[in-house]
Amino acid sequence: MPDFTPVLKEDEIKRHISRIAKTISFDYQGRELVLVGVLKGAFLFLADLVRELALEHVKIDFLQASSYGADTRSSENVVLKKDIDVDIRGKDVIVVEDIVDTGLTLTFLIEHLKTFGPNSVKVCAMIDKKERRKAAIQVDYACATVEKGFLVGYGLDYAEDYRNLPAIYHLKL
Repeated sequence: MPDFTPVLKEDEIKRHISRIAKTISFDYQGRELVLVGVLKGAFLFLADLVRELALEHVKIDFLQASSYGADTRSSENVVLKKDIDVDIRGKDVIVVEDIVDTGLTLTFLIEHLKTFGPNSVKVCAMIDKKERRKAAIQVDYACATVEKGFLVGYGLDYAEDYRNLPAIYHLKL
């Protein structure tokens, strides 16, 4: 039977998103911004984030990559399952992630996006978790930093389960 320990409550998540959205809105005022959500985990975070942005020109697209499968550890073999459709050449891009853990998937995705010639590529993550970080990745906008543990809820899953939980929890199997 799984054991859930609360990490971030719903109201805390909302406050973090509001804070990050204000910063992004300030940083990208008057610029055309493309938010690229990493499926499937980032879809809830991206939806809440984009509604908080005070910007006129925001496009949204999605990538899907996988390195976990049905395990709690990254296989370190990143597979691109869905590519972007929006033209990002000469535009500012923010990759929106649910969690940055090892950083390997995100490094792969950033290098991939750079091949399309964007003006800039930055990273926004709901959770910046450095416990197993293997890549020197910079998270430009982080809602929260969590030191360790396997997290679920608010888009984060374990074998496709628990994404629907409204808060974020440590999962102990």
